[in-house]
Order: sequence, then C-alpha cells, then structure tokens
Amino acid sequence: MATKTKRMNLRSVCGIAMLTALYCVLSFFMKFILIGNIRIDLGYIALAAGCILYGPWGAFVGAVGCGFESMLLSAYGFSISWFVGNLIIGLITGYVCKYLTKNLILRIIAAVLSVAVGIVLVKTLMECFLFSLPFEIKVIRNLVAFVADSLSMAVGMILTDRIRFIYDKKKTKNKNHCLTTPDKKNKII
Repeated sequence: MATKTKRMNLRSVCGIAMLTALYCVLSFFMKFILIGNIRIDLGYIALAAGCILYGPWGAFVGAVGCGFESMLLSAYGFSISWFVGNLIIGLITGYVCKYLTKNLILRIIAAVLSVAVGIVLVKTLMECFLFSLPFEIKVIRNLVAFVADSLSMAVGMILTDRIRFIYDKKKTKNKNHCLTTPDKKNKII
C-alpha cells in the first residue's frame, strides 16, 4: 500500500527563504512603537503567511528571521527566548493551518493562542530562568508584546487568505484557456 506524502521540494524551500527575507525586512524597517521598548512587529505577517502556505515548516520563517534580526539589530545579540518563542508560534499555527482547519476565523484564533503560548508562557519563563528576572514584571511586559504580535499575526492571516483566494481564482480561470491543442503534434511540453 503506497502512501502519498508531501515532502519539501525546491519551490517550498525557496518560498520559505523568501518569506524569511520578508520577515527580516519587515522587522528591520516596519516596527511601530507601542509602549516603551515594545513595538508592533510587522514581520509576523510573513510568519503567518509561512504557516498558511507551508504548515509547520513555516515555523522556520519566524525562527530564522527572528534570529537574523536579533543578531543584526539587537544590542544584546542573539535572543534564544525570541527564537524558541517564534519557533513554537510557527509550529502550532502551521500545524493547525495545514492539518486541522481551513476556516479563517479558527486559524486566527489558533494563531493568537499560539502567540500566547510562545510569547507569554515560553518566552517569559525562559527569560525569567536565564536572566533571573521577576516573573510578575516580565509577564506584564510580554502580555503587551503578545497583543502587538497577535495583531500582526491576525493581519497576516487575513492578507494571506485573501491573496491566496485571488490567486486560486485566477488559476482556475486560466485552466479554461489552454494553450495546447488536442492533437499530439502541437502539444507544448
């Protein structure tokens, strides 16, 4: 009994790499200050797109993009807690988007819940453990970051869903306009 499994192909790897680059560009140049050092990071739009398009593999968009961003821009260098938090966000959201539901509202709810797990729970606990920070203070700061990141993820989910809908609509429209003729001589390969 042969099973059909979907593997990563070159197109998927290139798509993930391009979304990772988009994550970096949006994170470098499109941050809006919310409160103090907390910013609305539009890089999460690319993470949401990666999760919808590539499932759990889309987690690499957020993790690698966040790694590059923190190494290049942060005064403190690479942030393991952001890296792991984005990896968890991408894995949970990607799994839900790929295997559990096609409903946009449920995908957005899953994305918001995964940001809660990745930022409020995992990132807070890691930073409290690594840097001996008080949990009460760090959790409040990360709750504000959770709101900002959830907003970007929701926008990314909606944008990707609409773009994919338009693309699929054009794709099915173009299937009716075939360039090949029925005879074998003129078939374009």
